Amino acid sequence: MKRLVLLLMTLSVCGAGGVWAADAIAQRRALMHDDGIAAKKLFDMSKGTIPFDLAVVQASLKTLANGAEKTPALFPDDSKTGGGTAALPAIWQNKPDFNARFTKFSKDVAEALAKINDEASFKAVAPKVFENCGGCHELYKAKSS
Repeated sequence: MKRLVLLLMTLSVCGAGGVWAADAIAQRRALMHDDGIAAKKLFDMSKGTIPFDLAVVQASLKTLANGAEKTPALFPDDSKTGGGTAALPAIWQNKPDFNARFTKFSKDVAEALAKINDEASFKAVAPKVFENCGGCHELYKAKSS
């Protein structure tokens, strides 16, 4: 009887770990999706494809700030595969660099929020924010086929 209880407890813990991994992947995919929408708005404004709108810039930067704060914790060791993740193994092989990139991203987004007050300041500051996205995706995200 004790063995059965121990076995059931072990299986429930393992099962919970699998659920956490899938949940972490789903949460980070949702955050990255929101970040992508926000970044596209900013990028389109920087190219002049859509008109500059300070309220949209601020809302988009707040979305990116939220993602920068929450996303690093959503890469636990048990979430390397499954759930449609595009995360490369390099994330877990170089976790300090990966986390440092989110820290820098968070700092750059906060600086952009503080400095952008018109189209000229947006065009001066936005490229620094965009560099974070491309630099991290180049190293840590699988290319889509």
